[in-house]
Amino acid sequence: MEYIFRKATLDDLPPIWEILQDAIKRRKEDGSEQWQDGYPNPEGIKKDIAKDAGFVLTDGNTVAGYCAILINDEPAYAEIEGQWLTDGDFVVFHRVAISQHYLGRGLSKKILNCIEDFARENKICSVKADTNFDNPAMLGILEKAGYVYCGEVFFRGSSRMAFEKVLSA
Repeated sequence: MEYIFRKATLDDLPPIWEILQDAIKRRKEDGSEQWQDGYPNPEGIKKDIAKDAGFVLTDGNTVAGYCAILINDEPAYAEIEGQWLTDGDFVVFHRVAISQHYLGRGLSKKILNCIEDFARENKICSVKADTNFDNPAMLGILEKAGYVYCGEVFFRGSSRMAFEKVLSA
């Protein structure tokens, strides 16, 4: 199958929100506190799309995955308890979710590869991310993809594990 990674449009909002609702439910079923506080939500996804930060992975006309990608736009990362690997420009990604109909097909890895390609296209060699301590699925994905644990950052009153990957040119 050939998947396409592209900027999301408002027409993509209904399937994106369905994917995120399923992911929120999976996090809860896994016993995770992540995404159990009203975030993410449709308003946030609309904001991602409005600032050209929302991206979808599609299979034909079907949205199979979603993420937000930003450049140098994560204020919480300035206050890390720990040390980033680099101090320059960085790409950060949030809200990675795969449709429940596409789980187990390696699409999280595919999205991370697309995010890294986005960084390279923008001449940036650092990709940063964070996740909850109780999200073993994402922790495993980050580890397999070569991300290095750098410390803790804080969002909405809770601590999150912060990771960075330095890309080769």
